[in-house]
Amino acid sequence: MSSEDDLLFQQSDDVGVITFNRAPARNALTFEMYDALAKIFDQIHEQTIDIKALIFTGAGEKAFAAGTDISRFRDFETEADALGYERRMDQVLGRLETLTIPTVAAIRGACTGGGAAIAACCDIRFASSDLKFGFPIARTLGNCLSVGNLSRLVELLGSNRTREILLTSRLIQIDEALNIALVSECVDDPMARAHELCAQLKTQAPLTIAASKEGLRRLREHASNVRGDDLIIQCYTSKDFHEGIDAFFAKRKPQWQGK
Repeated sequence: MSSEDDLLFQQSDDVGVITFNRAPARNALTFEMYDALAKIFDQIHEQTIDIKALIFTGAGEKAFAAGTDISRFRDFETEADALGYERRMDQVLGRLETLTIPTVAAIRGACTGGGAAIAACCDIRFASSDLKFGFPIARTLGNCLSVGNLSRLVELLGSNRTREILLTSRLIQIDEALNIALVSECVDDPMARAHELCAQLKTQAPLTIAASKEGLRRLREHASNVRGDDLIIQCYTSKDFHEGIDAFFAKRKPQWQGK
């Protein structure tokens, strides 16, 4: 499979579908996939892609997207590497959340790391009963989330739950996700339900949808006008971060040193 096949975009009846298409790798996201997402979002903003709703899903049955492909972090050494990655993430997610059309995540299985960040930026989420949502980075890699991503999670989950899942690396499963409105519904076929909802959303007033989305985004952005580059640099340039990567590929538990 070529890198061009790793992220698919299809359009039908004014609805676009983006598929993370790396099922053998649990749809882990490469840097090229993030760049392809940004390009699609730009085309929607510019209306060279003319759709009224957008659905995200993952290929296969096991994962929506299980984070960023960890092999891409092996060469990270400098502050520029760390900040460049988080800038790329914030740019992609910012373009997603400023889309004026409704966005829906149709989730099966693992929805973690970068995949969870994308799902968190969507307006509505449907999930199957095997959902596992979260950011287990304190257990795996030893990196951190940007302040922008933290603010998105706090808006979605509340500060206490965000703090708890980040510190414990616990993954949210379907019953809890329904109780806290992380997902709107648990369904056997999230894609079918997403298409059903998009058929309804297409009939709504587009300016009302756009204004509602942008107003809510501005409220969150205003509340999170904080810098956090020092936190990113501290984690991504640490010995612990490289230990986390080495441990992942060696399939062993990381030995954290706090350095």
